[in-house]
Amino acid sequence: MQKNITAVLIDDEFSALEILKIKLNKWFPNIKITGKFQNPKAALEQLQNLNPELLFIDITMPHMSGFDLLSELNLPDTEIIFVTAHNDYALDAIRHCAIGYVVKPIENEMFKEAVQNALSNLQKKTSLQKNLELMQYLQAKNNLRLVVPTQKGLSILKTEEIVRLEGMDGYTKICLSDKNCIVSSYNIGKFKGLISQEQFIQLHKSHIVNIGFLKSIQNDGYAELKTGEFVPYSKSKKNEILSRL
Repeated sequence: MQKNITAVLIDDEFSALEILKIKLNKWFPNIKITGKFQNPKAALEQLQNLNPELLFIDITMPHMSGFDLLSELNLPDTEIIFVTAHNDYALDAIRHCAIGYVVKPIENEMFKEAVQNALSNLQKKTSLQKNLELMQYLQAKNNLRLVVPTQKGLSILKTEEIVRLEGMDGYTKICLSDKNCIVSSYNIGKFKGLISQEQFIQLHKSHIVNIGFLKSIQNDGYAELKTGEFVPYSKSKKNEILSRL
C-alpha cells in the first residue's frame, strides 16, 4: 500500500487549481491535497502549519511571485513543482537547478513526469539542496538576497540588512542590522563567493563587512561600525579599505 503524500496548490487562477486537482486525483490518488490557495499571502500564513511534502506554485501571481513566496518559507524538506509559462523569466534558473516544473497549458505526460520525479526526490531527500541552489542562482542575478543554510533550514536575508560576517571554526556568524545574529554551516570562504564584491569588503581572513556600515578605521587595527561594534582588520588591507571608503 502506497504511503499518502500531502500537497498544497497555489495559483491565482481558479481554473488552474482545478486542473491540477483533477490530474492529481486521476494519476496520483495517494497524493492528498491539504490546501488550495489563490492568494499567495494567505497561503504563506498557513504553509508552515500545513508543512506539505509537495508544493505546486505558480510563478507569476499578483502581489507576490512564486519565488517571493519561496523566499519567505522555511520548509527545507518540501519538494517544489513550479507552474510556469513558456516565456517565464526564470525558466532557465529552474532548469539549471533541476527543480520540477510544468508549463501551462499543462500536458499530461509532462505533468506525470514532474510528479514522479518529485516523489523520487522526496525519497532521496534532495529537496533542501535543490531549493538552496535555486535561491542562490537567482540571488547571483540580482545580489539583493543571500540564501543561508542553518540548522533549522534556509534563511533568506536581504543583503542590505547584513552588517558583517565572521568565520568561526568552519562556520559563519552573520550579524544583522536588527542586532540579531544567525550561524550558518557554510564557512566564510563560501560566502565570499556568494556576496557582492561591490557591497562587501573582507577586512580580515575571518571578517567581512558591509561597506555601508563602516564608520571609521582606527590606528589600533580595528574598524568601527555604525552599530557600535569594532572589527579587526589586516594592516595590509588598510589602503584598500580607505580607497573603497
